[in-house]
Amino acid sequence: MDISIFFLLLCLLQTLPQLANTFDSDTLGGTSLSIENRLVSANGEYSAGFFPVGDNAFCFAIWFNKSTNSTVVWMANRDDPVDGTGSKLSVLNEGKLILTNSVGITIWTTRTPALATSEATYLQLQLLNTGNLVLSNSKSVIIWQSFDSPTDTLLPQQALTMLSSLISKRSQDDYASGNYKLFFDNDNVLRLLFVGPTMTSLYWPDPWVTDPGKLPQRDPHNSSRHAILHDSGYFRSSDNFTFFATDFGVVTHRRLTLDSDGNLRSYSLKKMNRTWDWAVTWQVSSQPCRIHGICGPNSLCSADHVSGRRCSCLPGFKVKDHTDWSYGCEPEFSISCNRKDPSSFVQLDNVEYYGSDLTVYANITLPDCEDKCRNSCICKGFQYKFVVYNGYYFCYPKFQLVSGHHSPNFEGDFYLRVPKAGLSNNKSPDEASRLECSAKNSTQQRITYENKTVKLLLWFATAVGGVEVTCIVLVWLFLLRSSKHPNPAAKGYLLTNRFQRFTFDELRKATRGFKEVIGAGAGGIVYKGVLPNQRVAAIKRLNEANQGKAEFLAEVNTIGMLNHMYLIEMWGYCAEGKHKLLVYEYMEHGSLAENLNSNALDWEKRFEIAVGTAKGLAYLHEECLEWVLHCDVKPQNILLDADYQPKVADFGLSKLQSRSTIDRSNFSKMRGTRGYMAPEWIYNLPITSKVDVYSYGIVLLEMVTGKSPNGMHTLDNGETREHKRLVTLVRETIDFENAITMAWIEEIIDPMICGNYDKVKVELLVKVALQCVAENKDDRPTMNQVVEMLVSHEE
Repeated sequence: MDISIFFLLLCLLQTLPQLANTFDSDTLGGTSLSIENRLVSANGEYSAGFFPVGDNAFCFAIWFNKSTNSTVVWMANRDDPVDGTGSKLSVLNEGKLILTNSVGITIWTTRTPALATSEATYLQLQLLNTGNLVLSNSKSVIIWQSFDSPTDTLLPQQALTMLSSLISKRSQDDYASGNYKLFFDNDNVLRLLFVGPTMTSLYWPDPWVTDPGKLPQRDPHNSSRHAILHDSGYFRSSDNFTFFATDFGVVTHRRLTLDSDGNLRSYSLKKMNRTWDWAVTWQVSSQPCRIHGICGPNSLCSADHVSGRRCSCLPGFKVKDHTDWSYGCEPEFSISCNRKDPSSFVQLDNVEYYGSDLTVYANITLPDCEDKCRNSCICKGFQYKFVVYNGYYFCYPKFQLVSGHHSPNFEGDFYLRVPKAGLSNNKSPDEASRLECSAKNSTQQRITYENKTVKLLLWFATAVGGVEVTCIVLVWLFLLRSSKHPNPAAKGYLLTNRFQRFTFDELRKATRGFKEVIGAGAGGIVYKGVLPNQRVAAIKRLNEANQGKAEFLAEVNTIGMLNHMYLIEMWGYCAEGKHKLLVYEYMEHGSLAENLNSNALDWEKRFEIAVGTAKGLAYLHEECLEWVLHCDVKPQNILLDADYQPKVADFGLSKLQSRSTIDRSNFSKMRGTRGYMAPEWIYNLPITSKVDVYSYGIVLLEMVTGKSPNGMHTLDNGETREHKRLVTLVRETIDFENAITMAWIEEIIDPMICGNYDKVKVELLVKVALQCVAENKDDRPTMNQVVEMLVSHEE
């Protein structure tokens, strides 16, 4: 479609028939908003309606009217546009908004519980002056609001919470979901994440910002997970992150947007040359090449005064996809792992590759650093840098080359590993083939919905005959089988899993409207509830936006085959439309994570928890009907009953294995929690049951020391004080102290235990833990062997 026609459609938005800032529903059939109409806020600054995103393609959106170009601040169906004829947004009597296309297919709907008949007599959809679209009842109680589900923009007074996130656009002209995400991580820190076609990576904040020994420091202890942009240009997050816009204090319109290039920016509306437009008043990064995923693996990002940045392949590499640099480059050579045929290195001045270190070597010469890289088959090259603070060179061998950039101000070089014979076409990065990053998706893909509808109707017409015959056969078989076997679902149970099936209304009443939260994670929120039989239960409501269906099926199918005293017991489930809930036994003392920082766990309880958890994991790996990898062993997933007996919980990330393919699992994505993940996940090695063994070892060290694996801790060897990670801290403390007298125990033991512990058992747990966290999976014991070591001591 010609670009002039597209902008003509934008102009037509200003001339569409306008409604008031509200429209109401009646009890007979509700009210609909079509392509021809829109809502306008009382101050005239915001509109809500069908926004053109392509050729006969529309998304229901909210946009700001006052700027030169209409600025979209929210979209309902950004990844599934509708056609222009017959599509509509309707207010249903039960209290929901529903968006349908011209053939009546539901494209989007609000996720709100159905209202009672008395509450649904009068509903009102209103666009407020703040840009918030609100659905309320006759008592002015808000049933749903757009502020609870932002897309790529936060407006003043709109909060970002643990249940919401910002997702960038795909490009400047393409409103579909892009590759960047702003969200609260599991450690309560506000982060920016790149999700690309070949990798994912966190790129903000820098790791040292969350280091407890450095300032300014993010605060991971505030679990409220709440951030808000104020009208004055002040932003504050619950993790202690704040910023002030350059025009702080000025009364004007503002927005915080995660742009398609991965940069988070604050904008203010300013008058420029007699027109109103948005000006950047703060941004998270002033160095565009620092943002991950710009150019993909095996490529370089360089600053460009015209386009801002450009991408190029490394010497000996070629671009994978000329239309999308996020796929990066691929090598045109191969390197033998035979040490008799050593590789050589190409020096790239002032080039940095961030992260993906195999290890770090301090005070090392350049030839020694080369040898370290040659001795590893997976080393792709190394960073060599002089650190003024320490006064010597550091060597960083890399197992993958991502987030690379060239900067004249970077005081270090990168050495790319290439075959000994060199490269047949040894071009510098600046001479390699390049593609301007701004060209990516510069022309938005247009969608013609007439073709899509015709294809749907043709498919439907073709399939009708087959469907009719199939239905007749299936009905006949069903009736035949029903006459012989009663339907167990009629009794409220699923035969295969022996679970009670609940309705959504039953669980909503059991939780008193989902009021008492007792736990939360990436998969969903857990509420305390009382079932109709008066049993207290933990009810997990899966997030629909976080692949709830996949997690639901994984957890139900996994737990349905398990039965062990140290595994959480599941009582029932709900699968009603988009509502997916799991009903578990209630654990009185919550999770191990909640109790580690209290006086509730003495040494005996901790040792019993270690043994019980090991037995539960050993059952999963080697005793149940199917092999199961948990993939997310951590204190938050070890629950404690009234007697502080442990039960392993949360199998949303588990992987079922058949006995014939154990230790040969292929996973489509990285699973687990930072700090507890085995090296196999990072180095893209085969995933086996040993990943759970590694995570269990980290949990043991955390139980003994009371220290988190994600922090940096102080090691004092009498001469220097160094910040170390938990595993390194424990290993080096044992080396520094006298192992015979076990003096090291006093250095690492959790102060909460107050000296009341069994030194022999402490030594045993630390010994087992260090075996479990061995870098090489083959050096780790199995969970059965762990149980044997712990139980043999007790006996």
